[in-house]
Amino acid sequence: MGSARLYGAVAAGAFRRYATYRAATAAGVFTNTVFGLIMVFTYTALWDERPGLGGYDLAEALTYVWVGQSLFKTVASGGGGVENELMERIRTGDVAIDLYRPVDLQLWWLSADLGRAGFELLGRGVVPFVVGALCFRLALPSDPLLWVAFLGTVALAVVVSFALRYLVALTAFWLMDGTGVVQMAWLLGWFCSGMMLPLNVFPGAFGEVVRVLPWSSLLQAPADVLLGHADPWSTYAFQGAWALALLAAGRLVQSVATRRVVVQGG
Repeated sequence: MGSARLYGAVAAGAFRRYATYRAATAAGVFTNTVFGLIMVFTYTALWDERPGLGGYDLAEALTYVWVGQSLFKTVASGGGGVENELMERIRTGDVAIDLYRPVDLQLWWLSADLGRAGFELLGRGVVPFVVGALCFRLALPSDPLLWVAFLGTVALAVVVSFALRYLVALTAFWLMDGTGVVQMAWLLGWFCSGMMLPLNVFPGAFGEVVRVLPWSSLLQAPADVLLGHADPWSTYAFQGAWALALLAAGRLVQSVATRRVVVQGG
């Protein structure tokens, strides 16, 4: 119970910290809304030429756009989560202090990222989605249980995203500058999560491969549950399996890395 309260406090602290950046949040809401409008008109032109593309009608495709904009910062598919701070602490050697704390390093940062994601969903994700729903005809479910199931997939998406980004952050134990790895991870996250186009539109074997990669848990899986194209329980199983596998990989890499901690400058 004490550990649960501790990690809950870490999550709450992260939520409050991100909530203090009000101007940045307002700018992010504006950016996501404008980018969503651009994508709406792009998708409209595409679906006019190819009706039913990816198994979606136009209303479902536009719903996918606004789900993507509401989750963009929540799942941090393009980076911008707690991994940046962790990489900096590894680079400067401050992570040595973290390792002396009587807490689990991975759970500490996971808790912080959950708090961040909670604020990003409420503070930056809701408004663009509401704007989209008011301005366009979207395929929104009337069953409240489907919305609850969708939120469950979002929570698991955040955990999978964190597990991926945690592995990226740990590369800083071996690299003096992890910028290249971060950029590669950003490109993979952007493309393979379906932020550009739904993964359902990718043809053949390539489409089948990207849909079973962990990045599909970040947007494609939650969107399909909301749209009624996927069973929530099988989606939970898919996301949960990737979350457990990636968290276990992160713990293994962390174990190897912390055996060779080198504090820069001494």
